[in-house]
Amino acid sequence: MALIGSLFPLRGLTSDNWESLSLLGKAADYAWHIALPVIASTIGAFATLTLLTKNSFLDEIKKQYVITARAKGLGERQVLYGHVFRNAMLIVIAGFPAVFIGVFFSGSLIIETIFSLDGLGRLGFEAAVARDYPVIFGTLFIFGLMSLVVGIVSDIMYVLVDPRIDFDKREG
Repeated sequence: MALIGSLFPLRGLTSDNWESLSLLGKAADYAWHIALPVIASTIGAFATLTLLTKNSFLDEIKKQYVITARAKGLGERQVLYGHVFRNAMLIVIAGFPAVFIGVFFSGSLIIETIFSLDGLGRLGFEAAVARDYPVIFGTLFIFGLMSLVVGIVSDIMYVLVDPRIDFDKREG
């Protein structure tokens, strides 16, 4: 931990001499300060997504169509990539927005507290403690908007991964 503390700053978003830096220096300083929070957030999201993917693959491998494909004489690589991968990834893509938003919401407060950052997670928490309703509604609006955008991206990715899915033919 001492090595990481000497390579990256553990607090704040900018250095003390930030105002005197050039534009390129300001960008490099900001990237240097944000590196550890981004890595911490990414590791948490990656662990959650890996667990979701593993469980999805294990469920798909046990299904009847995989046994049938193997019985037809297809190779293991063809069975895994041609049959299991596409169907397993559909489940991961469908569950990704909920996982991403959950990790982002819960992780933002923790990471902002650990690295002494001022962000939406901490702002929302402090507003809830202080009963500052306009700020609470503002943070909820931003997080809700982000979850809707991620949901739309998920639907688009869903169609790109499996072209058989067509949202136009749904009745609603």
